Parts: sequence; C-alpha cells; structure tokens
Amino acid sequence: MKTKHSWGIIILLFFMMMSPVCFAQNSIKGRVSDKTNNEALPLANVYILEQNKGTLTDENGKFVLNNLPDGKIKIQFSYVGYKTVIKTIIGGNVDSELNVELEPSAFQTEEVVVSGGTYSTQHENAIKIDLLKSKDIASQGTPTFMEALANVPGVDMIAKGAGVAKPVIRGLSMTNILMLNNGVKMENFQFSENHPFIVDEFGLDHVEIVKGPASLLYGSDAVGGVINLIKEKPAPAGKIIGDYNAQYHSNTEGVASNLGVRGSSESFFWDIRAGVKSHKDYTDGNGDRIPNTRFREKSLKAGIGLNKSFGLFRLYYDYNRPKLGMCVDNAVSRVTKNGRKNEFWYQDLTNHIISTRNTLFLQKYKIDLNAAYQMNNRRLQTDESKLAFELVDMDMNTLSYEVKTYLPSTAGSEYIVGLQGANKTNRNNEAPSHVIPDADVNDLSVFGLAQKTFFGKLEAQAGVRYDYRSISTEAETGKEAVDEDFGNISASLGATYRVSDEFLLRANLASAYRTPNIAELTQNGMHGSRYEQGNADLKSQRNYEADLSAHYHSKYVVVDLSGFYNRINDYIYIAPTADTTSGGSKIYRYSQTDSKIYGGELVVDLLPVSWLSINTSYAYLVGKQDDGNYLPFIPQNKARFEVKLKKEKLAFLENPFVKIGGLYASKQDNPAMFETETDSYFVLNAGIGAEIKWNNQMLNFSVRVNNLLDEDYIDHLSTLKGMGYNNIGRNICFSLRVPFGIK
Repeated sequence: MKTKHSWGIIILLFFMMMSPVCFAQNSIKGRVSDKTNNEALPLANVYILEQNKGTLTDENGKFVLNNLPDGKIKIQFSYVGYKTVIKTIIGGNVDSELNVELEPSAFQTEEVVVSGGTYSTQHENAIKIDLLKSKDIASQGTPTFMEALANVPGVDMIAKGAGVAKPVIRGLSMTNILMLNNGVKMENFQFSENHPFIVDEFGLDHVEIVKGPASLLYGSDAVGGVINLIKEKPAPAGKIIGDYNAQYHSNTEGVASNLGVRGSSESFFWDIRAGVKSHKDYTDGNGDRIPNTRFREKSLKAGIGLNKSFGLFRLYYDYNRPKLGMCVDNAVSRVTKNGRKNEFWYQDLTNHIISTRNTLFLQKYKIDLNAAYQMNNRRLQTDESKLAFELVDMDMNTLSYEVKTYLPSTAGSEYIVGLQGANKTNRNNEAPSHVIPDADVNDLSVFGLAQKTFFGKLEAQAGVRYDYRSISTEAETGKEAVDEDFGNISASLGATYRVSDEFLLRANLASAYRTPNIAELTQNGMHGSRYEQGNADLKSQRNYEADLSAHYHSKYVVVDLSGFYNRINDYIYIAPTADTTSGGSKIYRYSQTDSKIYGGELVVDLLPVSWLSINTSYAYLVGKQDDGNYLPFIPQNKARFEVKLKKEKLAFLENPFVKIGGLYASKQDNPAMFETETDSYFVLNAGIGAEIKWNNQMLNFSVRVNNLLDEDYIDHLSTLKGMGYNNIGRNICFSLRVPFGIK
C-alpha cells in the first residue's frame, strides 16, 4: 500500500504561521424597537455571526458591542414574535450607531443559515435550506435524532429498528449523503444501511438540510445532500446559563437526559454538556416485541473559545458511544427476554472528534482556518458462545483541514476561495471479519464561490470546484489490492429573484460527482446476513440536477413549492445476482447504471387566527433506471399535517398548546428488483405542553403521543420488513426542560 503526502497540511500550517494580525477597536451601539409603535424591545438578542458572540438589549432596548473587526460583518437581531433581521456593516476603526426596528410576525421565514457558504438568510440562497431548531427536534417525541429529521418533507430514513437508522434525502442515501457535525465531515463506515452516523441531538442550536447536490462546497460525498448540525450559541457576554432535559418513552421504557452549562465573558467563552440514552426492545402495533432492537448511548461535548477583534479561536471535543442491538436472524433465537443490556449481536461504536475552528480578520479579508481529527472504532459483538465473539473490530481515523479566504467585498457581494483536504486510514484489528481491507484515502480540493446581488432583487451564486482522491488498499484473501486515483470537477449556478417582499423564485443547476468508496470497490464476503461483492471497475458517479422552487408568505400563510430532476450517470448500487456461494448464499454485487430521480415537495403553513396554526406538507418521489427498473430505497410518497392550538397564558400556564397531526404514506408499488411492494398506512399523533413558573424557575413540559391509534404497519425503508417485523407501535413521550441561570 502506498502512502501519499498531502500538500494541504503544509499550506494550512503556512497560513496559520504567516497570517498578519491586525488589531481593530471598532464598536457599535444602538436601539432595538417595535416597528409599529417604536416601543423599546428589552432582552432582544443581538448576535454577531462572524464573531460567534452576542448580547441582550437593556430595559430601554439599547445595546453596545465592542472590539468588532474591520471589514464586513453581519449582525442578527431577533425577538420572540418578530421577524429576524440581519444588518450588514463595514467596520473601519470607528464608533457606529445602528438603530433597528423589528416587525411583528407569527412566522419566522428568514432564519439565518450557514450551509450555503456564507452567513445568509434562507431567502438569499439559490436553493432552499430547510432548518430544524433544537426545540422542534425535542417536540417530535421520537426515541432517536434520525427519526426526528425524517419528519422534514423530502427526508426519510432507512431503519433497522429505532437505533440503527440512516438518512435519505430525495431518494439518495449511504455515501451520497454528507453529515457535518459542527463543520466536521462525519466518517464512520456509512457505506451500509446498517452503519448509522454517530451523532445525537444534544447541544444543538439547529440542523440545516440541503436537498440536492452540494459537492461544490462539501466535496464528493455530497451529491445527494447535506445534513449540517450547528452547535448551540455561546451564552450572552457576562452570563453563565444552563439547561437540563429529560425524556421518558413508554414503548421502549426508554430514558434520555442531558445537562449542559455555558458561560461567556467579553472575550472568553466555554461550554460542556453530557447526555445518556437507554431503550429496551420496542413493540409493534400488535404488542409484539421486536427482538434485539434495544440501544444505549452516552455522549460528552465540550468547547472553549477566545473572541478578539482580530480573530475568533475555538477548540471542541465531541465523544459519542452508542451500543446498538442488531435484529438479525442469529440474534432472534438468543434474545428471549426484554432488557436494556446488549449481550448478543450488537454494534459497539466509539467516536472522538477534536476540532478547531478559527477565523482571522485581516482588514478587508477574512480567513477561516479549520482542522479536525476524528477517531472512530466499530466493533460487531456477536455470540459469547462462539469462538469469535468480537467478529469485527475496525479503526478509522481521519485528519481533515480547510482554508477559506473571503476576499474584499461589498454589502451585496461575497467572493470565496478555498482549499480542503483529508487523510483517512482504515485498519482492521485482530477480529476475524474484515468487512473492508486496510486502506488509505487522501483527498485534496480547491474551490471558488461568488455571490452578488443585482438590482436589489436578484441574488446570484456561481462556483466551481476540483476534487482529487487517491484510494490505496492492501490485498486480502478474496480481495485484490486497489490503487486508484480519481479527479473531477463540480459546478453550480443559481439565483433567487424577489418578485416582491412576499414572493420569491429560486432556480439552481448543479453538476456533482461521487467516487466509489472502499466497500464498493473491494468488498468480498458475508456482511450481516448476505454475501456482498465489490467491483474494482466502478467509475465515478455523476449527478446533474435542476431545482426550481417558489416561496410566498404573508401575515396568515406561508407556501413553499419545489421541484427537481436529478440525472445520475453511472449510479452505484448493490443488487442480488443469479450467482450463489458454495454454501448457497445469494451474492449481492455492486454495479452501475444510468438513472433518474425526480419529484418535489409542497409545504403550506396557515395561521388563520393568533391561537391556531395549521401545517401541511406533501413529498413526491420517483426513482428509475434507464432500463425501466426502479431504484432501491425510494421512500413512499408522504403527506403530513398538524393542527396546533396555543395561547400566551392560560391560568398559571405559560404558552400552553394542544396539537394533533398525522402521516399518510401511500402504497409503494414500484419496488426495486430485490424489494417487495409496501402497503399504505396512516399514523395519528397528538401532544400537549406548557411552561410553568415554580419558585422563580421556569419548567417546560410536554407530552407527545406518536402512533396514537397503535397502527400495525411497516415502512418501505425498514430493513426489518423481510423478517416480518413491523414498525413501532404507540409511544407516549414525556419531556421536561429546565433552563437555569447561574450568573
């Protein structure tokens, strides 16, 4: 196996050592008020996006921010019940005054997102970026984070029970989807439906979802979309705050809790959070236990940062340790009793991430210097009575790095050039099964992105990227060595046109590619319950996608309509063949075909009166090969609705609500060659919640009932379908959140 040296690390270190430091002493003050009556808004949030710091307005609505950098910065103003506003200013060693008026609104239609390449509102991006806040994730009442994400239109999940789940975005999954944890690309054997991303919802501010090719900014594995987990913001300057969160799930007798504390001074900030989960096997709508679907998880997250006018410097540590039961044939006969402890056939996963994210403000230039080291271990523990209880033991370590330079620009423009790279190693330990061989993967890429506003209404974005990847593996029994280089170009062109303040149109064209991964090239052996065989002759997969969408919002309604057509040349997939092993097992082999996926989503939110909101959505999808066969893992078309009654105050309850909603999945009668048809189903959900003030302490509680009618059903993307096991039955989730302030 040959080792290739990456010049990217040298370039990163060069920038870090040679970048000049320019001290700026800018400051800004102002007042935040109600646009309709000019009344002050106390405790409004004033947040500097580039510096990751903020403050709250005083009782007169006034604020002061010191030690601001030179160059362009964006300041976000937000207040509950009002539209969020972003103001762009150009610093220059002067004191400035900025007075902002916020407009009352029940809908938040312009949240700030970062996945488009810069800090911007959703209306400024050429493609729509869905945003799911942490409180929305908690309100879903689902046992897992991935299940909560699957409630976003166009997003589904492939699942083997509650604990083992992978995201699907518009029909693409596995290594077509990229997961970012605080900007770090997750690397944890995501080539199979049984290998989930090792992430959780604890300590998040929100999640951003890009549906469609995003390789321009994020590289080869983002041809299907990106799920970007954004960490919670630091505490306001001069404060120490925290929160405790707890959940109980009736179906699995599951418990989940986490505790976090954050603190900030004028220049220094820190945070720490720990959490645990523990679930028994779930039961379906008939009350039948689904064996070995239990799972446990623990996590720890910590960070420190220094905020100066010349730069922002952050260091993070993330630790996740899930143990996930595997409902496979070998486990069913052994797991005869329900419980929390994993004993037979379970994944024992460990993930450590040490990351540093830094920004230098050099007069009109801004430079991001980011690096991360990710240590990932995967063990498959099987049966203690067998000679090889630890069947699989693999280490995957990844060093990633990034340099992005924001060139001098105006309030209506942004120009970015960047370099990204990664060095990834996979090593098998002493366990007998080597699902994939020892391997080295080296990535290096350069890209450029330009955004500009024309006529005050047209937001245009264009970019190009070149990626280089080398894959080198060792030869093993039944596996030939691979020594391949891949390189290709990705490009994107899009625009958003504001027809009026309420109506806008989006269009985007993107060309992206994905290289085959190690498993697709080399696999040759039993993987789970089937024999899988790689293909060393696989070529890079190329995606061409066109997206069109329209957005309308008023005081009473929000409508989002989007459609897409994704042409995929040399689509990589695995399917059964007519061949069998000497033991009679059917051989599944990776191959390629030209394909297409097309469809769209419709979202309508209504607010006919202040105490009533109605949310509806529909997602439609078709995935076909050019030979007429259908693609695997294409979800059912799904319609969702939710009706919510709410008030600001009811007796001693603050912000009480009652809601009822449902999901209808239509029949999937276009299965792939190794799938079967799936019947339609309907699931009804309900929930109540409120805040209570007790001894000057706010308590936020809610009760959510999913599958209220205890429907017995199976989703098309459940990998337990072939075993005759259905999805989870009625689950009542009790949630409690206790925010607190220490200083």
